[in-house]
Amino acid sequence: MRKKSTHIKDRSLALDIVIWLVMGIVLVSCVFPFLYIIAMSFSSAKAILNSEVTIFPVGFQLDAYKQIFRYPNFFRAYKNTLIYASGGTLISLVVMVIFAYPLSKPKLKGQKLVMRLVIFSMFFGGGLIPNYLLMSNLKLTGTVWAMLLPFAINQFNLIILINFIKTIPEELEEAARIDGLSYFGILFKIILPLLTAALATVGLYTAVFFWNDWFYSLIYLKSEQYPVMLLLRNIVNGTQMVGGEASGVGENMTVAIAVKSAVIITSTLPIIILYPFLQKYFVKGMLVGAVKG
Repeated sequence: MRKKSTHIKDRSLALDIVIWLVMGIVLVSCVFPFLYIIAMSFSSAKAILNSEVTIFPVGFQLDAYKQIFRYPNFFRAYKNTLIYASGGTLISLVVMVIFAYPLSKPKLKGQKLVMRLVIFSMFFGGGLIPNYLLMSNLKLTGTVWAMLLPFAINQFNLIILINFIKTIPEELEEAARIDGLSYFGILFKIILPLLTAALATVGLYTAVFFWNDWFYSLIYLKSEQYPVMLLLRNIVNGTQMVGGEASGVGENMTVAIAVKSAVIITSTLPIIILYPFLQKYFVKGMLVGAVKG
């Protein structure tokens, strides 16, 4: 028995070592490019030109950040992104909670039909041109609402909320109804306080979508309404000039590379900072959405 127990422990230890090695390789493959971009943004043009930069800055300087901060559209684009991410996330959470609560009740008439329509719409859509024509006919193009309203409901996030609400005991709602609470009262006083994990998960998904989006912004918005990711895309593609010539050879090109790296860091940093605070809710919400239902 002792030999068998020792053999099992050895196998478990070996498995743990393999798992840790795989996780370490994945971690390095994910972190190394980000550290390299950070080092590039702080390195001198000469060091970049001579390929001396790895994960540590060479010839430390802040010229790239000074250039993008002087860029006239950068802070405006950042403000636009904050508006889209915060406003879009708030609208999306409000709409989806109100939608998910009745859909979590199997006894509600028409619930199965609506759920089938929700799932159907996950796989089939009208396409880009019909969506643009719809937005144009609704007079939403060129306005902030073009980014906030069309993406208020995401089917995957909606299903996460529905499955999470289903885990809440019905006895709580029955007791609340006996005490005289209406359905809206139950939703806001009973259900919402228990939805913290799911709301954090869905909110993070939604905020990341709005923060990273540039394609729909390019289609629906005017240049002064562009978010920071679209500005980043234009800089990376060389379609906008940053601090002089954005493309070329020699020092001009290396300065452009440093500027692009700095824009990448400044545009992704808020989401990176936000994620650790929501991670515990994120994991719990994902587990509930995956297991239940």
